[in-house]
Amino acid sequence: MTATIIIADDDASIRTVVRQGMLRAGYQVLVTETAAGLIRLIAEGRGDVVISDVILPDGNGLDTIPKLLELRPGLRVIVISAQNTLSTAVRATEQGAFDYLPKPFDLNELTRSVATALEGGVAGYDRELGDDTPLIGRSAAMQEVYRLIARVVPNDLTVMVLGESGTGKELVARAIHDMGARAGRPFIALNMAAIPRELIESELFGHERGAFTGAASRAAGKFEQAQGGTLFLDEIGDMPIEAQTRLLRVLQSGEFTTVGGMRAQRADVRIVSATNQDLLALTQNGRFREDLYYRLNVVPLHLPPLRARTEDVPTLARHFLDVAADEGLPRKSLDVHAIAALQQYSWPGNVRELENLMRRLAVLERGDTISATAIAAGLGPGLRQVLPPSFDESQGLAASAAGHIAHYFAGFGDKLPPDGVYDRLLAEVERPLIAACLDATAGNQLKAARLLGINRNTLRKKLTDLGLDPVATRRT
Repeated sequence: MTATIIIADDDASIRTVVRQGMLRAGYQVLVTETAAGLIRLIAEGRGDVVISDVILPDGNGLDTIPKLLELRPGLRVIVISAQNTLSTAVRATEQGAFDYLPKPFDLNELTRSVATALEGGVAGYDRELGDDTPLIGRSAAMQEVYRLIARVVPNDLTVMVLGESGTGKELVARAIHDMGARAGRPFIALNMAAIPRELIESELFGHERGAFTGAASRAAGKFEQAQGGTLFLDEIGDMPIEAQTRLLRVLQSGEFTTVGGMRAQRADVRIVSATNQDLLALTQNGRFREDLYYRLNVVPLHLPPLRARTEDVPTLARHFLDVAADEGLPRKSLDVHAIAALQQYSWPGNVRELENLMRRLAVLERGDTISATAIAAGLGPGLRQVLPPSFDESQGLAASAAGHIAHYFAGFGDKLPPDGVYDRLLAEVERPLIAACLDATAGNQLKAARLLGINRNTLRKKLTDLGLDPVATRRT
């Protein structure tokens, strides 16, 4: 028999698009605008898979999931939401959702998720508690990070966080810890690159009195300090080969001994490691044990560089300015031209570099508003080197845009940029266009919406999605 898909969303356009997609896929479709209507359909025994928004007129779609599962144990519920944060993704797992897709979602991906649900497959979402997180970003690249974190939170699989320096690898490790069953237990971090090679084994496993010269007393190592919690091994590629052998033995046996000790102790810790190196290449030249690599790399989690998610730059920059103000530094805002300048930079130091720049400008900039000139001065020659060619009116808009797009692709060298280029570059065009309309209308959103030819509610949503501050765009 043909499967029936229930769509619960108060947005008529979303219902229409999803309904048409499901019909094309060969399914029967039922639609409802409310949580009450969804519950009624399930109580009547109708529907095989549910696609539900989070915000419904009469309730929260996430809160509705337990009621649906009580009525129909084993029902597969796919959550779609414009509240695309890690907290939403993890809360969806807590309530028993089969899958979670942030809006705007790919209809083909949604169709694949429905097919997997009907086949009895696993989308990777299990039930577990979640909470808020310091991870910030609504970009498609970060949504993939959120979805993978939500999948690994409920279990104790070892996770390898991969990414360039400054992308926030320790924040990811902390999110995995804080949202999992080990929350409230110790989170211990050890940077392999910051510890002398001869002391790493002692740092990891502890030592007994007299174990080596200078060991005047017994000392607990990181494994002992992290009992019941999570041990984060940063820059794992810098671990000496001798310590790698001992770490492998711990992962295999679940026990460790202190340096100079005889009694084995149980290692009840979750291991999350991180590196900005190519560990597979290190295994090929004998600098990293291949068997340890596969033990640590059970779940690889790739963090995108900031240049691959420039739509998140305004939100991150404002967040760092707010944090600086909360710590007692002068409160500052960014004008629209400053935001454009920030998004044109390639950020070789990633999020850490952006944070440092915002804190520096919070101290050094005299006015209340940070300008593009201040951004350029703060970044120095690096900004000028990466700025695309300025707009040449004689070339026309299309030719100028082509130059910017070519520059964007060139920034990744021989590699391709992350998937989702279409939406990402459209957002880059939307942002200055909307900002210019708000500037021209002195911040009047009704007039700006009319000038753009869109609904005012649509404009408000775009302001949120694009990280635009309507106040900061007003002419002074």
